[in-house]
Amino acid sequence: MVIHNRQFIQSSKEKIFQRTGNEKLARMYEKCMINTLDTTIKIREDGATFIVTGDIPAMWLRDSVCQIRPFLYFAKEHVEIQEMLVGLLREQERLIAIDPYANAFNETANGAGHQNDLTEMLPEVWERKYEIDSLCYPLQLAYFIWKFAGQTEQFDNAYLKMIRCVLKVWQTELRHETDSPYTFERLDCVATDTLVRSGKGNETAYTGLLWSGFRPSDDACQYGYLIPANLFAIRVLAYTEEILTTFFAKEKELLGKVSELRQTIEAAIERYAIYEHAEFGEIYAYEVDGLGNQLLMDDANVPSLLALPFLGIADADSVRYSQTRRFLLSQENPFYQEGKYALGIGSPHTPLGYIWPIALSIQGLTATERAEKEQMMSYLLATDAGTEMIHESFDPDQPENFTREWFSWANMMFCELALDLGGYKLDLGKPVYC
Repeated sequence: MVIHNRQFIQSSKEKIFQRTGNEKLARMYEKCMINTLDTTIKIREDGATFIVTGDIPAMWLRDSVCQIRPFLYFAKEHVEIQEMLVGLLREQERLIAIDPYANAFNETANGAGHQNDLTEMLPEVWERKYEIDSLCYPLQLAYFIWKFAGQTEQFDNAYLKMIRCVLKVWQTELRHETDSPYTFERLDCVATDTLVRSGKGNETAYTGLLWSGFRPSDDACQYGYLIPANLFAIRVLAYTEEILTTFFAKEKELLGKVSELRQTIEAAIERYAIYEHAEFGEIYAYEVDGLGNQLLMDDANVPSLLALPFLGIADADSVRYSQTRRFLLSQENPFYQEGKYALGIGSPHTPLGYIWPIALSIQGLTATERAEKEQMMSYLLATDAGTEMIHESFDPDQPENFTREWFSWANMMFCELALDLGGYKLDLGKPVYC
C-alpha cells in the first residue's frame, strides 16, 4: 500500500455521484483508482516509484505519468501523493540516463522483455522503441509536480542532467538521416513492430521537426515526423523554459538551447504539418516526411491530434484544432469507428474496427459541451463487458470482445473524465501553440 490515507477517493466519488447521479460511474471510478494504487505502484526503499503498465511487468515512461494524472487533483493536500509523484520522476530520471531511446524498462536489470531485438539492448530495458513522447512525459511530470503538488524539490542536478540528455537526443534526431546512431529491427513480427531500411525507418528529409521511430501506440511511424508528438515537445519545452527561468537563473546557455529548439519545431510545424482539406479546411497532418508525403489520420494513443487541448497545446475553440477535430471524428479518419454501442477512434495497434476507451475519454475531456462529455462516458459504461474496468480496445458491436483485461492507463483516463464530470479541473494555463 503506497498511499494510506485514501479519503480523497471516497470524497471525490461522492462528489462525482452528486454531479452525475450515476451509481455505476461512481463505483467504477473508485474501483479503478484503488486498482491502480494496489496493483501497479511500487515505492522502492530509496523513495523512487516504479509503476507497471498493467498486465505487462514493465514501466513505460509514457504510461506511468498518465497512470498518476488523477492523483494530481488531490496532491497539494496529500504528502503521500507528493512523495509518490517525486519518486516517479526520480525513477524516470534514472532510467533515461540508462537509455534515452528506450520506451519501457524492467524493475531490475533482469534481462526481461524484447532482448532479441536488433538494437542496443540492455538488461534494464524491456523495449527500445524510440518515441518522442517517452521523453516528453517526464518533462511534463516535473512541471505538474510544481504546479499541482506545490513541490520544487525535484529541480536539482538530476533534473538538469535529464534536460541535457533529452536535449541531446532531440538535437540529434532533428537530423536522423545523417546524425542518429539509433536503429531498430524486430524479427518474425508484424510490420508495425519494426523499422524498415535496416532499422533506420522510411526516408526523411530535414525539416526542423523531431524524428520518431514509433508512435505512442508503440507502432512504427509510416513517415518519420509524428506531428502530435512534435506539438507535445513544443509544450514541454515551454514548460522547461519556465522552470529554468524560475529556478536556474545561471543556466542561460541551456535555456537558450531549449528556446531555440522549441522555436525550430514551431516554424517547421507551420511549414510542413498543415494540410488544406477540401471539406474540413486547414487541419494538422498526423505524420509527414519532409519529402512531400503527409498521412491524414489519428491514433487513440496520447499524444494524439484529438488530445491537443488536453495536453495544453491548442485551445479547444481554435479554428485549426476545431477543423482537425471534425476531420478526426468523421469517416475521413480511417481509424474512426462506428458501432451499436459506441462511436470513436481506434488504432492500427488493435483489430480493425475496434474502438479505444482512451480515445473516448480524450474526446470527452476535450469537448466544450457537457452533453458530449456525458455521451463519451455513456459509451465507456456500456462497453466494460461487465468487468467494471476499462480495456485497451473493444468491438463496438460486441463489447465482450476486447483486448487487455487489465490496462491501467485506460482505467485512469476513465477516472479523469469522471473527475471532469464531477467538477474537478486541472488548470494548464494558456495553450502554448494555438
